[in-house]
Amino acid sequence: MAHFLIVEARFYDQFNDWLIEGATAALEAAGHSHETITVPGALEIPGAVAMAAETGRYDGFVAIGVVIRGETWHFEIVAGESARGLMALTMDGLAIGNGILTVENDAQAEVRARPDQKDKGGEAAKAAIALHDLGQRFASR
Repeated sequence: MAHFLIVEARFYDQFNDWLIEGATAALEAAGHSHETITVPGALEIPGAVAMAAETGRYDGFVAIGVVIRGETWHFEIVAGESARGLMALTMDGLAIGNGILTVENDAQAEVRARPDQKDKGGEAAKAAIALHDLGQRFASR
């Protein structure tokens, strides 16, 4: 059994609730335990993952959040930099599933967040589990 940390940027409550529902269901179905913490926004998720990784208490991480395009360039910065930060941490060997939705509108967010539709929270958790398992496989050789 592995222990995962779900790091959520809570801005859109209903979408986040669905994403976390999917993520926790996937982790529990695989027999893993989890905790959840909340950060102010998607840009803070990579930093929180990096800090949590330093503790050695977690085997993997699931990033959860929703970024909806607005009228300014802020969307591109948040979407790109949060993904870049998570990818850099993954390249350093952390098992991270990226469940930060980057969408045009609420309708797209709902379809992707709902566990009974695209279940991107569940998919992110499954990706984190897969990377954790792969890391264990390489470590045992």
